Amino acid sequence: MRLVYIQQKTEMELQSFKNEMKVFKDEMTDFKNEMRVFKDEMRVFKDEMTDFKNEMRVFKDEMLDFKNEMRVFKDEMKVFKDEMTDFKNEMRVFKDEMLDFKEWSKKNIESLNRQWGNLANRMGTLVEDIFFPSMDQTIERYFHIQCDILERNKRIRKDDESLEIDILAILKKTKQAFIVEVKSNPDRIEYIEGFLKKLDKITQFLPELEEYTRIGIYAGLDMSKETVDLLTKKRIYAMVFKGDFLEIVNFEDLSGVRS
Repeated sequence: MRLVYIQQKTEMELQSFKNEMKVFKDEMTDFKNEMRVFKDEMRVFKDEMTDFKNEMRVFKDEMLDFKNEMRVFKDEMKVFKDEMTDFKNEMRVFKDEMLDFKEWSKKNIESLNRQWGNLANRMGTLVEDIFFPSMDQTIERYFHIQCDILERNKRIRKDDESLEIDILAILKKTKQAFIVEVKSNPDRIEYIEGFLKKLDKITQFLPELEEYTRIGIYAGLDMSKETVDLLTKKRIYAMVFKGDFLEIVNFEDLSGVRS
């Protein structure tokens, strides 16, 4: 009996071992399968890492090229910046030279105009040479309307009297008549008084001006502040030759009065 028992026990243990070995074998099979899958995954990962390394190598090369390009660009920008600095300095010098030239030209033009005016003054041709050529432009500049008629040295005789007008400008649209008196020595009081009398009796010689607003302009190469103040008080425009154009020096003072 004991032998049978031992034999049965041995068989049972052997069967248990076989079962355990089968389980181990199955587990090993699963492990091998898992390792195969892991190996495949690692191969894929390795390939991906290889691709990544290649991409990184390409990226590194591209970044190196970009870095070199930026270095070249930086050098070019430095050269450009230096050129712009030189250009700005040259332009500053040129601007200063132009300002000096402009100032020199202005002084010389004023000097030439002054000499020209003095020569015309001595020759008695102020009206013809200085005031008449620019009178229509000056009236348009100040009063914003063009002259329809512009006459110089107009002499009118009536009975035994005569009246001479240095410059007469007629603006038909606005019914305005500008009577301009030009004097080589405008600061003499008797000249101003004579001009005022001329304005008072002008319609006796030119009755067609009755329906016009008559505006007096007293002109000279230059005139004193006292003369300008007197003309303003008498509501007469004071015109002088300034620089290279004619200027009504009391225009602002009279514009409010006449408007």
